[in-house]
Amino acid sequence: MRSPRDLVLIMVSAILAAVTVLAPAAGAQDGPRAAQKQNCTDRTAPPPPVDTSEVPKPGQKAPEALPVPATPIGGDRMGECGLVLPRGADDPPAVINSASWVLQDLDTGEILAAKDPHARQRPASLIKVLLALVAVNELDPARVITASPEDADQECTCVGLVAGGQYTVEQLLQGLLMHSGNDAAHALATTLGGVPATLEKMNSAAAKIGAMDTRAATPSGLDGPGMSSSAYDLSLIFHYAMKQPTFAKTVGTKQVQFPGWGDKPAFPVYNDNKLLSIYDGFLGGKTGFTDDARHTYLGAAQRQGKRLAVVTLRGEQKPMRVTDQAGKLLDYGFELAAKKPQPVGQLTYREGGLQTGGSPQAGPDVKNDPAKTAATMSEEDPFGTTGWIITLVVAVIIIAGFVLGHRRKRAALLAEQTDVLPRVRDY
Repeated sequence: MRSPRDLVLIMVSAILAAVTVLAPAAGAQDGPRAAQKQNCTDRTAPPPPVDTSEVPKPGQKAPEALPVPATPIGGDRMGECGLVLPRGADDPPAVINSASWVLQDLDTGEILAAKDPHARQRPASLIKVLLALVAVNELDPARVITASPEDADQECTCVGLVAGGQYTVEQLLQGLLMHSGNDAAHALATTLGGVPATLEKMNSAAAKIGAMDTRAATPSGLDGPGMSSSAYDLSLIFHYAMKQPTFAKTVGTKQVQFPGWGDKPAFPVYNDNKLLSIYDGFLGGKTGFTDDARHTYLGAAQRQGKRLAVVTLRGEQKPMRVTDQAGKLLDYGFELAAKKPQPVGQLTYREGGLQTGGSPQAGPDVKNDPAKTAATMSEEDPFGTTGWIITLVVAVIIIAGFVLGHRRKRAALLAEQTDVLPRVRDY
């Protein structure tokens, strides 16, 4: 016995003409959204760099742009440009000037609102979240690492490692996430097998999670050839990272005492995420900046049992600091969530997620993850849920048309017979 899908496939060739007829009407109804899709200027790659940081080394070629998935990951509306809001929702505060952003429910992965979510942007130091994920999953937090001269001599921001100094993985993670230390990033990358090997691990982790807009070019977030991510991807990575107890604890820590070495005494390290001290219910996050990426930000907060998170990319520190803009966006999100709107998208993990190989910091169980259904359907059915629904609706319309046409033809035939028979008798 054939399945309903098989029957639908058999009917596809018959309904193509009807789909063609219906397409103009659908396009007219969806005109603004279609126009937005046509104007997605950053869909394949970030904007051109403003400096030479992405020029390949002599003898090397710049990597090609990452392929764009045929259907938007996270739902059809994630393919839109501009503001992506629930029906009837108020516009977000006008002070939000980031080119791309995503507002998510940190527990369910539902996307409440967004702006150009899959636009390719540079992450700056937000990519350190991905490095932290790899380190948390592979390294014992108590492991002691000796900093090399190269580790201590990185282009700063730096937490202040000293060549020959000994630090635990936990302390390096604190320097990495609380103070965005590029020296801590390099020390972790060295421990993970060196920078090239670490970049492979970071990019593999992103792909396994389902972050298909993301390619790390440096472990620290400094710009490099091919560096790319998106507000959607970083929301997915942050959603995953906040499930890791070590990560969540670190980004939510306001201050630690960092070890000195040699002539350098111990010193306090303060979390550079300002919202941690001033925003009610703030859980933690990460800041970033490079000349090419501009200001980037991610953070999460909890109010009345609801946890929301925000990612903003390519923002400017005016008319207010990007951290304060993020606070305004979180306020907007909590007000929006209270109205229980229809989500505009869903963070979607790839089937199987990121495997941790027995690490105590296990990632989310995809079988129990609210995004699993969407992820599974996306991989098993490239045509997509919306495509099948449209096909079935069109099939019903065509069948109804056949039935109606058959009835009309039969009625016309009967009428003709009724009109002809008396004239036969007249002859």
